[in-house]
Amino acid sequence: MKNEWSLHGIRPGSITESKAPSVLTFLPQEGNGMRKIRLLVVSALILLPAASFGVQRFDGNWLTRLTCPAKGKTDAYTWQFTSVIQNNNLRGEHGVAGQPGYLLIEGALAEDGSAKLSANGIVASRQYARGVLAHQGADYSYNIKAQFKDATGTGTRDEGLGIEGRPCTFEFTRQPSASAAASQ
Repeated sequence: MKNEWSLHGIRPGSITESKAPSVLTFLPQEGNGMRKIRLLVVSALILLPAASFGVQRFDGNWLTRLTCPAKGKTDAYTWQFTSVIQNNNLRGEHGVAGQPGYLLIEGALAEDGSAKLSANGIVASRQYARGVLAHQGADYSYNIKAQFKDATGTGTRDEGLGIEGRPCTFEFTRQPSASAAASQ
């Protein structure tokens, strides 16, 4: 049986803005098989936004806790600050940009929650920094290997050669969204 394409009586050249056909107008209109195809297309269009939801499942505000243990003559410290994941990109800041003690963490999360983040900062005090060139106001950077789950995440600092770095760890905890907190 030959399928006919229906334009609902609209002839070529006669389409106006008010009579423009929808996407479904151009689907074959005959038989049970065509109804199934239409249903499949409509279902796919409805479910498409839900499919992309999984890619951004980590989006929201996260409490970030950075802990660096003492090593040699360098004192230990712990910082807590808020990080935001938006479109699977993390951005967290501690301190004031351009000032000693500032730290910026950025990076993209994969669909499975794994991430390689970059940390860039300014030394707050020689008391907490390692290395012969470390002094207040000096720039530093390192990478963080992280893994996120639905509500938590962990990460470890790249220690480099182990001579200057130290095994700092990161803990990430998802914070309730404003709408979830308001409903409680």
